Order: sequence, then structure tokens, then C-alpha cells
Amino acid sequence: MVNFYSKGKNWQVKLFFILTMLLASFQAKTQNSDWEWWNALHGWEPGMPSWRMWLTISPGYLGPNALPVPKMKNGLIKEKGETQISTNLHFREGDNTQDISGYFMLPFAQSKIAFEVYGVIVEKYRMSNQVRDERLARDKDGKGISQGDLYFSTLLQITRGRKFPNTLLRAAAKTASGGAYDAARYSDSPGYFFDLSFSKDLRTPISIWRPYASFGFYSWQTNDDENLQNDAYMYGAGIEFLKNNWTANASVSGYSGYKEEKDKPMVLTLSLEKQKGDRSISLQYVHGFRDWEYDTLRLSYIWHFNGVNQSQTIE
Repeated sequence: MVNFYSKGKNWQVKLFFILTMLLASFQAKTQNSDWEWWNALHGWEPGMPSWRMWLTISPGYLGPNALPVPKMKNGLIKEKGETQISTNLHFREGDNTQDISGYFMLPFAQSKIAFEVYGVIVEKYRMSNQVRDERLARDKDGKGISQGDLYFSTLLQITRGRKFPNTLLRAAAKTASGGAYDAARYSDSPGYFFDLSFSKDLRTPISIWRPYASFGFYSWQTNDDENLQNDAYMYGAGIEFLKNNWTANASVSGYSGYKEEKDKPMVLTLSLEKQKGDRSISLQYVHGFRDWEYDTLRLSYIWHFNGVNQSQTIE
């Protein structure tokens, strides 16, 4: 025990000890007051499970980039590699979000294999109190900036240009790199998905119509001790139209989890892309039908380049 009344040259130590204790007391009081609003609002008391266990890890209770419906594949690996930068505007009552995302795809061996990496670089969000409280988020003012999750995937072209439909296998992994977990923006948990996509080219003298479909499996980790992961089947169908340097695309896709916690998102995606040389500009609209309640506008700038052992032509 420190004797504060003793005399000597150790007064600096005593003063440091006093200031340290006062600072610790102040910090503890500040931290408690920081979360008092959340504790009172949701009825949390000491001894209850951590606030992390109160969050619901599903697409309907997180931000638009947490567990989105994966972008559909059309049964084909592209002839050229791509580097893409996109700006995204997500609209929803009580949660308007803006972000910048990136995408990179490198094909190998005449487009029989490809590697992808993509994710949200930076996200800016602003939630209403109603949305914040529905998600049990601990971000009091409901606004901030965060980074997103990173995804890696491998593509394998099983068949291409034969009587049997074009067939593509995709296997992807989601990292837990996303931030703002306390704001219920990202899941802070890994996941993975794989799917098969199929397409068939219907050629006319001036254009190509390409109907396509896909099915697969999606699984992600939750914070539920009794059900540590949510498993979902993936599905989708669409059609692509190609003429000259224009590509138009329309699809409906989604996945369906089993926990019945707003874990069955389904979206309509419409896109238009114009290519000129080794550059493209793409405009995309995504509408959420259920459990992903956003309307998204995405503007992308795309650079095309030769992959490993690729030809010089762009499909």
C-alpha cells in the first residue's frame, strides 16, 4: 500500500499513481455511460451474454455489403482478364449507404481456369434510429466509415462451345475483414459458397442471345452457439444480349437459409455495358425483393487485359 503522507523525493511516483487511478476511474465511467443507452434500450444487464451474441448474422439485419447475393455467373470465363473499380449507391429508408469497390479477374490456360478477388474498399453509412435499433447496433449516432469483406474465388470451365450447355464451376471464400461490427454493418465471420452455372448461345446474324441459370450452396458462420453456421441453397436465372460492343443483362437470383431470420434474400439485377477497345463502362441496377431491402445503382469502369496464355481477342 502506498503511503501518500510520507515525505521524500518519490512525490512524482505518488502523483503518477493518483493520476493513473483517476484516469482509470474516468475511463470506466465514460465507457459505462457510452453504453448505458444501449443497455437501457435493449434491457441488457451485467451477467447476460455479450452484446455480440445479440446481433443477428443474416442479410436482413446487416448492411447491404455484409451478406449480399453473389453476382451470378453465366457459364463462361471471359477471354480477357479484368480490373474493375465501382462506385455504389445503396438506397433504403433509414439506411442510405455509399461505397467504392474493386474487382480483379485473371484467366489462365485459354480461359479454362480463372482467379478472382474482390470486395468493398470503403463504405460510408448513415442509419436511422429505427434501423439501428432493429439491428441492435451499438453505433449511437448510426453513421460512420468502414472497410468491407474481401472475397476470393476460383473458376473452372467444365464445358464450353459444345452441344452440352456451357458449364462453369465457382468456389469462393468470404473473409472476416469487414469492419463496424458493432454498427451491424458486417458479419465479422467467414463464409464460403460454390455453384454451377450453365448457358447456351442462341446466335442470329447480328447478335447473340445467351440464356443462363445457376444453382449452388452458401454457408456462413453465425454467433449462435447452437447453430454455428447458416446453410443456404443458391439459385438464379437470367438472359444476356450481345450486339457489337454492347452487352445487356437481366437476372433474378438469391439464396435461401434455413434459420428463418431474414436469411432468404432475392434480387433483380439489370445491367448495360459498353466496350471500347480495352476499356468498358457498365451501369447496373439491383432491386431487393425480400430480406435485402435496398435499391442499388452501380457505375463501373473496367480495364481488360490479356491473361496467362490468352489470345488477343475479346469475346
